[in-house]
Amino acid sequence: MIGYMEGRILRTAEEGILLLVGGVGYEIVLPLFVLENIKKHPPEETISLFIYHNQTERQPRPVLIGFESETEKAFFQLFISVDAIGPLKAVKAMDRPVSDIAFAIENRDEKMLATLKGIGKRTAQKIIAALHGKVSMFIAHPQGPGSGDAARVSPGEGEELSHEVAAQVVDVLVRQLGYAAPIARKMVALVIAEIPGISTAEELFDAVIRRAGS
Repeated sequence: MIGYMEGRILRTAEEGILLLVGGVGYEIVLPLFVLENIKKHPPEETISLFIYHNQTERQPRPVLIGFESETEKAFFQLFISVDAIGPLKAVKAMDRPVSDIAFAIENRDEKMLATLKGIGKRTAQKIIAALHGKVSMFIAHPQGPGSGDAARVSPGEGEELSHEVAAQVVDVLVRQLGYAAPIARKMVALVIAEIPGISTAEELFDAVIRRAGS
């Protein structure tokens, strides 16, 4: 199972790229917001991608879906847990940054979700029902896209925030990245002890992943 790749961009296409890795060219499907970022790289520059490898009985031909961070990949794996949203539908629907989609889910913004490619009103309702309360860690800025009167969706202050944030990160490590619960809890506890200034789930998740990869 492929989980990570580094290589040179040989070609960009409408839905992804051709990545040269060890003399072999791999077609990788990318969400639109990732593809737009990739296009900013100089031609044939070496890049790295976290890969979701999709191959099932119904889809025997392997499909590689790429992300620039494990945070994006973890959100994608939550997204496809929603009934009627498979990997290929999800990657097409993710035509905006993860933080924007997560913000809409936490604020029950059915109208915004319904504008995502291939997601109508009914599917938007399913997404909110399945993921509301589970994706606040993916919101880069607590007030979401734009500013002004947007309602804050971050958890409460002080100790309550720390406990909820830690629980969210442990849940993603266990459910989406396959860590055993005791190990995930230990990873989170170590990072909290080392970096006491962390205040959001996204910061905590990124710090845990960086520490695990060091």
